[in-house]
Amino acid sequence: MRILIVGSGIAGPLTALSLERAGFTDIVIAERNEEIRGLGVGINLLPHAVREFTELGIADRTAALGVEPSTLSYYNRHGQRIWSEPRGRAAGYDWPQLSVHRGRLQVELNELVKERLGGVHRLGRRLIDVQGSTAVQGSTAVFELSDGSREEITADIIVAADGIHSAARKLRFPGEGDPIWSGLTLWRGTAFVEPYLDGATMIMVGDADQKFVAYPLGPVRENGTQLINFIAERRCEGLPGADWNRQVEREPIAEFFEGWSYGWLDIPGIIRSSEELLEYPMVDRDALPGWTFDRLALIGDAAHAMYPNGSNGGSQATLDARTFAYRLATADSIASALKAYEQDRLPSCTALLALTRQTGPERVMQLAYERAPEGFSDVHEVISQEELETIAADYKRAAGFHPDSLNARSSLNARVAK
Repeated sequence: MRILIVGSGIAGPLTALSLERAGFTDIVIAERNEEIRGLGVGINLLPHAVREFTELGIADRTAALGVEPSTLSYYNRHGQRIWSEPRGRAAGYDWPQLSVHRGRLQVELNELVKERLGGVHRLGRRLIDVQGSTAVQGSTAVFELSDGSREEITADIIVAADGIHSAARKLRFPGEGDPIWSGLTLWRGTAFVEPYLDGATMIMVGDADQKFVAYPLGPVRENGTQLINFIAERRCEGLPGADWNRQVEREPIAEFFEGWSYGWLDIPGIIRSSEELLEYPMVDRDALPGWTFDRLALIGDAAHAMYPNGSNGGSQATLDARTFAYRLATADSIASALKAYEQDRLPSCTALLALTRQTGPERVMQLAYERAPEGFSDVHEVISQEELETIAADYKRAAGFHPDSLNARSSLNARVAK
């Protein structure tokens, strides 16, 4: 069985690795760029994703790329703590949470694909059409090459892992239009700074209109500094371009956060100390009625692009990849495998997308702002402990990583019958 994967971001190589683990080896990855470039800044892999990395045998190499945060803390604009919770193994999971550089992770995953499957990448191929996709026969993907010529690749299954601007999705839903803007603009960067708090805490500061997120990406160096990833977020007028590589000046963004310094954290100082600042809009797409179409399947952001509230996009792509491979290895036909994959993943991701539009677990920050915009002396006079715990637990259940259910869930490892 030949399987064609379109896209070499995060979802694409994870799908290839999951398929190889399940016994499928005739795999091709088509990528529109002429080289695999690690794009983006930081990404969090939550315990349900790290479990899958562990079962794929790639967790150690992934962990070497970043750090394991032990705590997540939410603060208001005044630097007052709203809620803290342990993360990863400190929260009772059998697996950690990992914070890594997205670009380094992308490159590493594709290197692992080369090690396990050989030269399966076909670079410089932009998908322009999918032909002959039927439940009985295979599908043919038509690509445009950099010189303007065209190439066809026929496969039994085509997996579209080509991101929020998925060409395959557009072919199926040509009237969908551009991604939907939330009204928020994000500025992402990395900076070497003195460790804040215990040097292993992910923080979120602010509310639904303006927010700052930061987490460590490396250990403390000999000079006492630590590499952190940060996201500065603000509601703005006018939609910026959706290019993750648009560099902007640091000073105007730092000025948005003037006064957001609390002794233990200097937000404008962090922004000013970044080497570069990348701007893009916070966008998502509406939920789809289906992800599979005869021999074509959508996966990752191509299927369910969502806001980064909850730090869950990469983790959901991981679950997509593993579930897809598991169903293909255990079903009695390609059609039933694709339908089972869709039934497993689409409803939960649709519900999760709706939660991210309601700010997900970050709702505690907005509640604190609405109920006490000038701050509080005791957060429990504003939000009860029970309400805080419920918001956190409900999101974990919706996203599939509540510790009780995750630790008890059966493995997605499976091998296709030869």
